[in-house]
Amino acid sequence: MKITVTTEKPESGLLVATLTVDKKDVDAAIAKTYKDIARRYAFQGFRRGRAPRPVIDGIVGREAVLGDATNTLMSEAEPLMIEQLDVVPIGNVDYGEDPALVSEKSDYTIEARITVRPDVELDSYDAPGINMPPEEATEAEIDRQVELLRSYRTTFEDVEEDRGAQEDDMVLCDVENISNLREYEGENRMFALNNERLHKEFVDGLLGMKKDEEKEISWNVEAERDGEKHEATFAAKVTVKAIRQAVTPEITEENVKDDYGFETIDELREAVKEEIEEDKKTSLPQLKEDRVVEAIGEHLTLEEVPAAYTEQVFNEIANQFLTQLQSQNLSLDMYLQSRGLSADDFVSDLHEQAAERARQSLALDALAEHLQIEVSQDDVRAEFERAGVPDVDAAMKEFLGEGRMPAVRESIRRTKVVEWLVDNAEVTVVDEIAEQAEADDEATD
Repeated sequence: MKITVTTEKPESGLLVATLTVDKKDVDAAIAKTYKDIARRYAFQGFRRGRAPRPVIDGIVGREAVLGDATNTLMSEAEPLMIEQLDVVPIGNVDYGEDPALVSEKSDYTIEARITVRPDVELDSYDAPGINMPPEEATEAEIDRQVELLRSYRTTFEDVEEDRGAQEDDMVLCDVENISNLREYEGENRMFALNNERLHKEFVDGLLGMKKDEEKEISWNVEAERDGEKHEATFAAKVTVKAIRQAVTPEITEENVKDDYGFETIDELREAVKEEIEEDKKTSLPQLKEDRVVEAIGEHLTLEEVPAAYTEQVFNEIANQFLTQLQSQNLSLDMYLQSRGLSADDFVSDLHEQAAERARQSLALDALAEHLQIEVSQDDVRAEFERAGVPDVDAAMKEFLGEGRMPAVRESIRRTKVVEWLVDNAEVTVVDEIAEQAEADDEATD
């Protein structure tokens, strides 16, 4: 198909292009439409596929035929236009409410309005500085991992002394629902008071209660719905039957072999050290990429990312996640139940991820333009080869015919930018686990 595309520099994320399709391709699309209609329908007095144009015009309607031909033509021309412009549209291309129909022996010209990512700037195009953990395992990291191993042997034992429930306790209760707390109702319900998924007000009510104590826990929540304020009351009658505290045994030279399979504590710590350093060989490169991308995103001068672009990124993240679940033979409901998440919380989290990724993507695009990063045909082929497609040439042809190749080039450009950031970022090695432990100690003093 022969097309010509003229356009001007996009403004405010909108690209206006004039697309012209050669009259030979227009005539071919019209002829194909007549043939398809003749084969698709039975016209009285004619064998299927043999009905002449005047008969089809009289029954189907000339305008309907040209409408189908226009759609056929544009389905082939639009990907070529997208490829020629080398843009990744946000949403569908807009041809107006009532686009003109094709006509025989004439070029077809139409105006296309394409929403694209906005042109943005950074307040600095230098590779940012980032903090990174050391490649070797630190004592603080080993301590944390050993503490995690200890936690696996934690048990909960009844509190003997007459004290109230504390924030790290497990509380066994009988709960009688009064209003809107049916999910907590029942006998011998066990609640971990450090469980963030519990209502804070419910946990606050349990804190300080003693064994055999009974009381009503209630609170009100005000919310706005349909422009009106509504108040909901949450209430339950609670009887504490037992309070259990976490007991984690220390690691000693006497129990290290029986409990952990090592002759000495030093051998345990050495094994933990080796495991941490082996994990860092794969985790640190990805962490460095994540941090340089996060850092460059902070240099974006755009105050608010367009909602349409954020929504596009949201859809991409959601589709990737659902595809990953499908590959694991998991449904979304199964995943949510296993994580104790509500659908609303899950969607809200995806929206936050999308907003952050949208900013970072725009920042990478701005840096790619500043660095004048190019993508060659060899780069594109190598990308398809890395994807492991069985027929690279067929896959590239398919992407080209569907107008998806600009998205591939965009992804490659961003990858090259990330590689540049990783190579040029100024790295400060910080024992972050030790710093966090020190901050936690100060917070508890």
